[in-house]
Order: sequence, then structure tokens, then C-alpha cells
Amino acid sequence: MVDAARVAAEYRAEGYAVVRGLIPPDDAEELRRRSRVVYAAGMAHPCTYRHGNLVYEVLPETHFPSRYVVQAHWPAWEHPWFDAFRSRREIGAVLAPLLGDDIKQVAQQIHWKPPGAGLTGYRLHQDLRFRDAREAYIDIVADTVTVGIAIDRCTRDNGCLRVVPRSHLRGYLGLSDEGETIMKGLTGDDELRRAGIDPAAVVDVELEPGDAVIWGLLTVHGSLPNHSDRDRAFMISSYVRGTSDRGEWAIRGGAPVMLGAQPTLCKFEDLDEWRSPRYVDNAWYADVAPGVQVAAPKGR
Repeated sequence: MVDAARVAAEYRAEGYAVVRGLIPPDDAEELRRRSRVVYAAGMAHPCTYRHGNLVYEVLPETHFPSRYVVQAHWPAWEHPWFDAFRSRREIGAVLAPLLGDDIKQVAQQIHWKPPGAGLTGYRLHQDLRFRDAREAYIDIVADTVTVGIAIDRCTRDNGCLRVVPRSHLRGYLGLSDEGETIMKGLTGDDELRRAGIDPAAVVDVELEPGDAVIWGLLTVHGSLPNHSDRDRAFMISSYVRGTSDRGEWAIRGGAPVMLGAQPTLCKFEDLDEWRSPRYVDNAWYADVAPGVQVAAPKGR
């Protein structure tokens, strides 16, 4: 049984909290199996595909030795199992002390780091960077909680989440704001020091499958590339109070809520432009591809 009050207190104080064994072993293995189905669905597309809030971000073989999927947004729209998963009882129990019994979801993502693949590191940043309509997140700390769940074992060598404790108390620091993506390069120690962060303060959050970690929009975090011979898949879901004008209902009155007929405004402010499906091939990765080695995904 998770001590939700302890988790909430740690989250408020440190900006993150680890929840061991949030998802039971059998269900964690099912999550792993289902995530492979989502990965295969992404691999069926030649490049990045978007339909509403559903996105498969695909790095194609036109620029890399082999195609691979780096992340999927809102797989719940194409895979009903993930619709039910996002409002699981265990997740609601952790969120309730922080967000109450009426909760919406603004992001659902699966990140993959195939062994040896390039562009699988994420520079240290704060997630507020990705909220274009910042006025919609009035009380940033109290009204938004992100839940990351380990699908595979997450360790330093395969690119586990890294956080800076208590960084959420310092306001928005602008780390990694100068580029169009946080997936090019890594955060240098000098950049951290300029932001007033001691590089030695960065903590590796190592997790077993089914373990979870929660953090907020102002918590500085990121991850290193996968330098191991093992996969690293990680699921990220961001939730807000039900009073927000953003998000899909996940829990209402303490009860799970499934997706409706049409997607609602979540993290992507340009939703109306994507009501019809199409491909996106802007080749944002092209200028780094020549020096990147990308291995074919293993063990899928």
C-alpha cells in the first residue's frame, strides 16, 4: 500500500518523489507488452505521424541507419488499454492528496531509448517550457503533477530520469530554452552553474518496472542517452486539477473517466490544425544525423 500522504509531502518539499511498486508486477509486465504494441504501430509509419493529440514521433531511415520511434503522445486514442490505464486506482490514490478527486490529463507519452540509438538524451529542463499557454497553469506547483512509470528497468547507463531536488522552489530558470528541441546535445556543467545549480546536485532516479516517480512543471530534470545494451521505455502522464480549461478528464468525483468522441485541448495548442491525420517530416534531426550512430532496436 502506497503512503500517498508521505509521497505528497516529499513531492512538495523536494519537487519529486519516488513511488516503489506503484504498478503490481503482473500489470507492469502487461504494460511492457502493450507498449511494444504501440511501438510497432509507430514503426508502421515512415516518419512522424499526427492525428489530433495522437503522435508517433518517428526518426526515419532516410537520415539514420535504421528507423525507430522515439516517443508516442496519447496512445490512448488508438489503443484502448492505455485509455483505461491512465486513470488506474493506484495513480488516482497518489494524485488525490495533490490534485483532489477531479483530475484532467494534459499529456500521455511513452519514451523509448533503443540500445545504441542516438538522440535519446534529454537536456536538463523544466516542463513549463512545453506549456505555450502559461496563463492556463495559474498555480504551477499545486495544480500540475507528472507521473513517470518505468516500463523497463531504468538505470543510469540506459538513460534513467535525472532530477535536481528542490529546484522547483527557484522559479523558471530557462535551462535549454535556446534551442528548438531538448534532444540535441547534453546540458553542460557550466550551463547549470550559470543557472545557480551545482552539477553534483543532480540525482539519478533508478527504477524497477512498475516503480514510479512524480515531479512538477518547475522541477529541473532530464536524462542521458542509452549507453547500455538494454531497452529503456518510460511512460509519462501529466495531470492537472479538474478546474483547468486544459485536458481530458481522467478522474471525476474519484471515478475513472474514459476519453470522449473527440480530443480536447491539452498540451498542443494547435489541436484544431490536426483534426485530420497527416505526416510531419520537418527533419529537425538532420543537422545532427551525420555524427550519430543509431542501432536497430533490440529485444522487442
